[in-house]
Amino acid sequence: MSDGAQETRPKVGRPSDFTQETADRICAQLAEGKSLRTICKADDMPSCVTVYAWLRLHDEFLKQYTRAKEDSADALAEEMLDIADDGTNDWYDQQITEGVVLKKPDTEHINRSRLRVDTRKWIASKLKPKKYGDKVAVGGAEDLPPIQTADMTPVETARRIAFILQQGVTAEKKA
Repeated sequence: MSDGAQETRPKVGRPSDFTQETADRICAQLAEGKSLRTICKADDMPSCVTVYAWLRLHDEFLKQYTRAKEDSADALAEEMLDIADDGTNDWYDQQITEGVVLKKPDTEHINRSRLRVDTRKWIASKLKPKKYGDKVAVGGAEDLPPIQTADMTPVETARRIAFILQQGVTAEKKA
C-alpha cells in the first residue's frame, strides 16, 4: 500500500503473546480438571511450550496456575465418584442357548474404570498431598503424629523416622 495506510492482516496461528484473559481461560479449565495438553489442543489457545514460557516469565500467572492445578485435584476427586458410581457397561448379556441369557461382568470395562480412578487418585495425591496424599504412621506410636512425607524433604523424612525409631528403642530399654 503506497498511500501510507497500513494493511491489517488477520492473525494466523496460535496466540503467543501473554494476556490475562487467556491466562484466566487456561486456569479456569485447569481447575475443572482438564489437562494443559487438552486445553492447548484448541486452536484459540497457545501451545504448551508457550504456556510453560509464560509460567517462567509471569509470577502472577505462575501463582494463578499453581492454584488452578491444586483446585483440579478436587475436580478429579469428583470425577472419581462419578466413575465409581457409573455401572453402565459393567455387565453384558451372553446367550447360552435359545431363550437362555446369562449376565456376565465386563471385566475389561471394570478394569478400565479402575485404572481411570487410580490415575486420578494418584494425580490428586500429587497436586494436593495434604488432602489426598497417603499419610504414613509408624505402628505402635499412637502419641506421635503421622509422618507426612508429601510436604517434607527426604532429609526431613529420614530425620523424623530416625527420631521415631530412636524413641521406640529408648522406650524398650526403659521397659
